[in-house]
Amino acid sequence: MRIIVTGGCGFIGSAVVRHLIGFTGHEVVNVDCLTYAASAASTAAVASDPRYRHVRADICDGAAMRAILAAHRPDAVMHLAAESHVDRSIDGPGAFVRTNVVGTCTLLEAVREYWSGLNAAARAAFRFHHVSTDEVFGTLGPGDAPFTDATPYDPRSPYSATKAASDHLVRAWQHTYGLPAFVSNTTNNYGFWHFPEKLIPLVILNAIAGRPLPVYGDGAQMRDWLFVDDHAEALVLAVERGRPGETYAIGARQPRTNLEVVRAICRELDVLLPEPAGPRTRLIRHVPDRPGHDFRYEIDPSRAEAALGWTARHGFDDGIRRTVRWYLAHRDWWTALQARHDSGRRLGVVAA
Repeated sequence: MRIIVTGGCGFIGSAVVRHLIGFTGHEVVNVDCLTYAASAASTAAVASDPRYRHVRADICDGAAMRAILAAHRPDAVMHLAAESHVDRSIDGPGAFVRTNVVGTCTLLEAVREYWSGLNAAARAAFRFHHVSTDEVFGTLGPGDAPFTDATPYDPRSPYSATKAASDHLVRAWQHTYGLPAFVSNTTNNYGFWHFPEKLIPLVILNAIAGRPLPVYGDGAQMRDWLFVDDHAEALVLAVERGRPGETYAIGARQPRTNLEVVRAICRELDVLLPEPAGPRTRLIRHVPDRPGHDFRYEIDPSRAEAALGWTARHGFDDGIRRTVRWYLAHRDWWTALQARHDSGRRLGVVAA
């Protein structure tokens, strides 16, 4: 297939691009406008492959989306472009409405126009895969069963509300216009090329530098952690095998509290880069919780595992070890990012 990947220079998008080029025979057109959290370096390893090309464009630009679709004639679109940081959505929700809601609507209309012009066989084979989050389902209590693809929506932050809206748009376009679209929802991802405003990369970099490791509240908030390369594999299987109208809830069965995650990172760094001052857990600082902080996210991926023939390959301990080693080996990348961005709230407070 020829696949358009929106947001293919972002954290999850770049993992999808690398997987598509490295492990399949598909062609990739990466549509990414290179916002602050995107990195062209994340796709540098595949940039010279003749099956890959990058087009710098904004999904909110309908004319650009129509031109890209007409020029490249894709067999599928994997839509990952999104604003995704909850703290930023609390500070400035407008950007999230623009990208996640207006951008998705704009892209859907461009895709619908393109898809409507295909012959009957191509229309039937075409797929629009919208990649979303488990945060649209709200929050779980300590004893609640994990989310499934049938869990009712209950978003709690501007970020999750805009992602929920985009999910609803995709399903409406599938139901009303027949666009062969489906949605996947995932748990928290971690791994390589992750912009250091999210929990795991932020803690790694702070701990390397000997800076405080601020943790919201008591750190008991729980997430199911999925290694990003495992997620990329699942997403590619979904675009190959996914059925229109379906929902695929993708998780790793690896729940950990935020405090457990921070301590695991400290343990790995203490082994790989010990400090004379002692274990890095001494750097942990509990700070006031953010507004509306959801307590727990976790997905039961049983149905997606059966439908896609997939399970997560990496356990949490192995994934964290690989991730910490990667950041130690790629100092040039993240030190350049730190030089370009301020070291204030968005790059200084643990968020998950």
